[in-house]
Amino acid sequence: MVQSVLGSLILGYRPLWSRARKLAGIQLYAHNDASVVVDAAHLLRTLQELWSASSPPILLSPQNRQLLCDMLEHAPRGAPWIEVRGEWLADSAIYTRVKAAHQRGLRLVWRGELGKLPEPDVAQCFDNSLLSLRPEDAVAALKPPAPGRPGAAGARSGPPILAGQMYEGIASRALMERCLDEHNAMALAGWPAEDVLYSLRHHPQQPSHAVIFKLMKAIDAEQSLETFEAIMGEDPLLAYRFMVYTNSAALGLRTGIDSLRRGLVMMGYGSIKRWLSDQLPHASTDPNMNPVRESMVMRAELTAHLLDAGIENDLRREIYLCGLLSQIDDLMGEPLGTILRRLPLSERIYDATVLHTGPYASGLQMACALETDDASAIRQLCETYEMDLEEVNRALLRVLADLEVERK
Repeated sequence: MVQSVLGSLILGYRPLWSRARKLAGIQLYAHNDASVVVDAAHLLRTLQELWSASSPPILLSPQNRQLLCDMLEHAPRGAPWIEVRGEWLADSAIYTRVKAAHQRGLRLVWRGELGKLPEPDVAQCFDNSLLSLRPEDAVAALKPPAPGRPGAAGARSGPPILAGQMYEGIASRALMERCLDEHNAMALAGWPAEDVLYSLRHHPQQPSHAVIFKLMKAIDAEQSLETFEAIMGEDPLLAYRFMVYTNSAALGLRTGIDSLRRGLVMMGYGSIKRWLSDQLPHASTDPNMNPVRESMVMRAELTAHLLDAGIENDLRREIYLCGLLSQIDDLMGEPLGTILRRLPLSERIYDATVLHTGPYASGLQMACALETDDASAIRQLCETYEMDLEEVNRALLRVLADLEVERK
């Protein structure tokens, strides 16, 4: 029996964020056991079938040399970008394939430290690079230019931040802003969410102005209940606040509201719009929070897809809410258990997010693991929860393909 390509690979992902703080693409980690031969051409065909014109561009990141060689050999022109680790180019078999792939018109990305850039003859094989900074380079990049010297604007010690490239491992907000805003980086792989949230610690987090405004416009246009629910589910804080409000004594509803849909039905559109109008003056317009929120929404979508075995819609919404609220403690600066206990939510949500047990734990833990390149953790979860690797990968690719990227 020939194993399907999605059953013989372990995939993971990392969002790529643009200068506009919007999704620019997806880095897709691909890992396989040395004992398993992977049909790289089949993988590329599978991606092509699932992806649409609005899906995010892909940067394929093979996690071992044989898989990279197979991709370099079999990828057709027009395939996704393929990452090549700088240190692997010392392997003549890989270097030969890189040169041939470049001549065939493949778009390749060099990955390595800014301080160890390749020689010009090697560099010409690559369309772009995914660069990391050593700590000393990061410090040098953050130093203000030396005063009083002509042309000192760009004078910084250490390697300069190269314009138009992709960067990874950027843990500070200041460095992120320098890469994206000053040096026009093409994208950031991952986001310094911890430092962005820390820099806003003295200001209570607020829901997104753009999401509130979008929901108000949808209500004005008399769109469907499904649309309202989907928009509210784009912001974990807005969803949480709405549920707190619908369960407040002020409304005096007799039954606990345990879902966004029930709250939307019980409130009536006029009341919802008035409540949204009250939220708008304080809403967040900080673009640096967009990737933080969008990552939480991706986790929610993935959790729902991983556990979606033909289940009814009410349960699917509950699972989505479980994923959406699983990191709300990062936004609110309180213990997650305390936050969730304020709402009459299903115990299944509390069990999965706080106790890591119950029927939703497998989907939530797998959604978290897929945000990394940790193949052993993903494999372990498949074994622990008897999850089928092919189904996990299919769910991941469906969610990623459904993400939308604005094309210029």
